[in-house]
Amino acid sequence: MNAGTADRARRAARALRRTATGGAALLWTAVVLVPVYWVVVTSLRARDQYVTAGPLTVPHRPTLANYRTVLDNGFSTYLLNSAVVTAATLALTVASGLLAAFVIVRGTGRWTRMYFRLFLLGLAVPLQAVVIPVYLLIIRLHMYDNLFAVVLPSAAFALPLTVLILVTFLRDVPRSLFEAMVVDGASDWRVLWSLAVPLARPALVTVAVYDGLQVWNGFLFPLILTQNPDKAVLPLALTLYRGQYGIDVPATMAAVVLSTLPVVALFALARRPLIAGLTAGFSK
Repeated sequence: MNAGTADRARRAARALRRTATGGAALLWTAVVLVPVYWVVVTSLRARDQYVTAGPLTVPHRPTLANYRTVLDNGFSTYLLNSAVVTAATLALTVASGLLAAFVIVRGTGRWTRMYFRLFLLGLAVPLQAVVIPVYLLIIRLHMYDNLFAVVLPSAAFALPLTVLILVTFLRDVPRSLFEAMVVDGASDWRVLWSLAVPLARPALVTVAVYDGLQVWNGFLFPLILTQNPDKAVLPLALTLYRGQYGIDVPATMAAVVLSTLPVVALFALARRPLIAGLTAGFSK
């Protein structure tokens, strides 16, 4: 085989790989976008059209009646409940995780390493395995059917991964920076707020977005620990559109679209710090 033939074979192989990669990317895009398209299109159908029309056809007469139905049935209450639970959980998780990560990174004793291993052990505990103990504990604390009954266990299960990410990020900060501030007479609190927090801002945004999504979409703890419909969060409120003989699917899809909008807005605002945290924190 001469040089020209070998070069043509290499170009053909590269073209075949590019074609296969492009086809796989196109297939994956379709897998992701088709369900999103179905949700949006279904939310614009009348209830009778949902039964007769094709699942992916464009509605002949799009309607916003499903969105009005959702907004007129306590959606603002469920949205506020989800916002309160998510904000309180994030405040508790990020603050506790930052303090724990700072102590682990700055500590030198064997107790510090043991504390870190305990946090890592929390990653191995499945949420479903402790539902009954958590339920009994909330009952003993007289917090059942309260939004903060959802906040505490949600923060506890978000804390191990939060600590892991923050510890990984803070360990990439040169120790000479910490030592320089200590030599200048800065206290541990001053080092934390003046050095660790500004440098760890991308990691803090990363854990805030990730934990916020987990809490926002959480279903099991609200289902087990709340009972009053006025205390329902958005994922739990979606089940309220289920009737005795069927489910109002278009109204449910409208509620899904409305509950997704805050998450999309959050990602749009925090996109750059999120990407920076995902890359910089795991550079080594």
